[in-house]
Amino acid sequence: MAAAVIVSGGNVVALVGNPRSGSRTLAVAVEAAETLAKHIGHDAPVELVDLSALGPHLLSPSPFPDVEVALELVTEADVIVVASPTYKGTYAGLLKAFLDRLPSQALVGTVALPLLVMGDARHALAVEVHLRPLLVELGAVVPTPGLALVEADLPRLPEVLERWHTAVAPQVRAALTDAAKV
Repeated sequence: MAAAVIVSGGNVVALVGNPRSGSRTLAVAVEAAETLAKHIGHDAPVELVDLSALGPHLLSPSPFPDVEVALELVTEADVIVVASPTYKGTYAGLLKAFLDRLPSQALVGTVALPLLVMGDARHALAVEVHLRPLLVELGAVVPTPGLALVEADLPRLPEVLERWHTAVAPQVRAALTDAAKV
């Protein structure tokens, strides 16, 4: 039985819905969350919930401790970078199975940033049409456009993320300020 990969220590979480361990999506999500945390002034390490190790337990009717810990990390986060590869024009089923375990409105007060890694730019709308509405349905504030990252852009990932973070960080900070007032 594989142990869940969950690293703790902060209030920014990278939630990775790729079923493959050690995926490019994982690397992108971690880098995106870490650089975002710096842009919004969070000093603590980013927490990681890598669903590849939890896959077999997400559909089990019995509670599995690592799944419960992962759900808790996500619901207690201030900011979540929700990353998935794009399959058939949408996010991975593994991510959906995990998010379906959250109760209604579980992400109220959480700022979520959707991120999809895709092979073809023709799937770029999937981040806004499919993943964003799911996060909003769970109560998350999604103050910025998501990031649709084409695999061809991976060699220049730091540049792509810098542009994205420069654009989204002010809106994320504002959403966090608004959430703190509630």
